[in-house]
Amino acid sequence: QVQLVESGGGLVQAGGSLRLSCVASGRPFSRYAVGWFRQAPGKGREFLVAVYGRGDNPYYADSVKGRFTVSRDNTKNTVYLRMNSLKPEDTAVYYCAARDSSLILSSRDLDYDYWGQGTQVTVSS
Repeated sequence: QVQLVESGGGLVQAGGSLRLSCVASGRPFSRYAVGWFRQAPGKGREFLVAVYGRGDNPYYADSVKGRFTVSRDNTKNTVYLRMNSLKPEDTAVYYCAARDSSLILSSRDLDYDYWGQGTQVTVSS
């Protein structure tokens, strides 16, 4: 198993940036693909991006392509989500999730086996 903990959320003005971190503990982190999702109040969970265990070939949702960038440092068991040009509609709880990296990247939350507790991002106008 792997345990995930997100951090880096907070309050930011529109147009600003944040970098979220997802730190893993447990089994070797490079074995896991990681996805980032978010959930706004009253809405379903939205896929943002997924990346393989080696950090290659990330798969972005169209809604964040060009504004959000995923990276990972397996020596630190950490995946990052850099978010630029934030908008009020980006306000949500942001989650990272993990699944076996031998499987194809997925945008479906049901395909992920492990989840963090989430970190709140609030973008003011």
